Amino acid sequence: MPIGPSLTQKCKIKSGVGQFERVGMLTVFEFLAENTVLLLFLLLGVGMAFGHIAVKKISLGAAAVLFSAIALGAVAYSYGVEMTISKELGTLGLALFAFAIGISSGPNFFSSLKTAGGPILALIGIFILASGVAVGLGKLLGMNAAQIAGTFAGALTNTPALEAAGSASGDLADATVGYSIAYLFGVIGMIIMATLALNYGKNDTDVPAPIVSKTIRVEREDHPRIGDIFQRYDERLAFPRLRRGETGPITRPNMSDVLDQGDLVTIVGALASVESVIHELGHPSSHPLQSDRSYLDYRRITLSDASKAGKTIAELNMGDRFGATVSRVRRGDVDMVGYPDLVLQLGDRLRVVAPISQIKEVNKYLGDSTRGLTSLSPVALGLGMALGILLGMVPILNPMGGHFTIGSAAGTLIVGLLFGRVGRIGPIVTAIPYTTCQVLSEFGLLVFLAQAGMNAGGSITKAFTGGDWWKMLILGAAITLTVGVGLFVTMRWGFKMGGTKLAGLLGGAQTQPAVLAYANSRTSVDARVALGYAMVYPVAMVGKILCAKIIGMF
Repeated sequence: MPIGPSLTQKCKIKSGVGQFERVGMLTVFEFLAENTVLLLFLLLGVGMAFGHIAVKKISLGAAAVLFSAIALGAVAYSYGVEMTISKELGTLGLALFAFAIGISSGPNFFSSLKTAGGPILALIGIFILASGVAVGLGKLLGMNAAQIAGTFAGALTNTPALEAAGSASGDLADATVGYSIAYLFGVIGMIIMATLALNYGKNDTDVPAPIVSKTIRVEREDHPRIGDIFQRYDERLAFPRLRRGETGPITRPNMSDVLDQGDLVTIVGALASVESVIHELGHPSSHPLQSDRSYLDYRRITLSDASKAGKTIAELNMGDRFGATVSRVRRGDVDMVGYPDLVLQLGDRLRVVAPISQIKEVNKYLGDSTRGLTSLSPVALGLGMALGILLGMVPILNPMGGHFTIGSAAGTLIVGLLFGRVGRIGPIVTAIPYTTCQVLSEFGLLVFLAQAGMNAGGSITKAFTGGDWWKMLILGAAITLTVGVGLFVTMRWGFKMGGTKLAGLLGGAQTQPAVLAYANSRTSVDARVALGYAMVYPVAMVGKILCAKIIGMF
């Protein structure tokens, strides 16, 4: 006589357990679908937990939130539950992210425009090439215009381009299917290209030169004027200390002072510039003036007084007020020479050389409070975001007919760049502390990635049930690789661009924050990544919309 349940009973038990598990999962998915705020923060927490897992020192970072959301959305859809996060939350997150990136990149962005013309023209040419690949290969595969245009938009992960594809082709449904299937490789493929860029970025030649301080013993007998040396090096040097002869007092030099043979002078600047000045004036001294703090002392002081933010170092008039010199400015993890035209931001840490008797007054003048690191200007944030969103809504005439808009992300990025560059408009401080920008950009990015991934999960599942999915997958991969490889080859060998900056440019060309987040996580938020991203993002946004519109009309 058999002991225990029969085979039939075992099957019933197993079936019952499976049914119970299915009902349990269904209940969980329905609960999350009804509580979108809970769902959002769950995705942020779980996604970043996966994002911190490193394989051979490589981790996905914030991009893991996107993939976690896609996976969860796809599984929920298989249970018959369509989970979404509102489009408004995604728009808010992306706009916050773009505005903060613009603010932090603004001071360096406009100076880089002098060399950005070539890369931007190359980007436009590569988009045209990718459009040709899309039409040629798409027609060869027997796809219609809507499918091709939608796949193009998904391969380059651009939602406004999808809307342009749908309106031009008159078939938004087919365009959306192509978009959904191509989107996932559009992210993964460009992350792979960014990885290749970062791998060769270890040998970048565009690494910001380290800032050094050297004391020089003057050997020249022709009495060179400090102001002449200062001008010759584009005012990118600081001269905080001067000693006449061997035993004279240490003083703060003026631009009108001349240097005599035997004088000791301290120079702060980029390593190459300082070495050039050493060669020009004499030789390094074995008696650094900064070691003698009996008269002049130095402090690292945080700029937390909002009335000083947005002004240049020259406008602070530290020399006449206190006999002081701002020799360096540390913003985030980057040191900069304290040159006269440098626009200061709240949270900047200024290295000030001043008479001992004036140190307390200098501290009081600049604020020197930790709140300067995290202060948030509601006026700058509110007005900047509002202006950016309005700019994104302005209709632009389409040469192919109709109008299009650049969207809130491109609009807030442009306004952020302007706000970061000017620093102040009358009494309004337009810049936001670097640390605060990092917090805003990361939070906004995570919100957008969670919303985009969750809403894409169900769409991708539906799209893969169609019979032509493989055609769209092949075409999408071809478009993504055409753009990724084209940019990699052109920027690396054509324009000799460093890999770190190129990784950011790839994210900007793809208008894909996940690629930027991945590059930032690999480089500890190197400023060159954001600079590359911001350099091409607005042009890429408009270019892809126009290309999708043209493709949809074929």
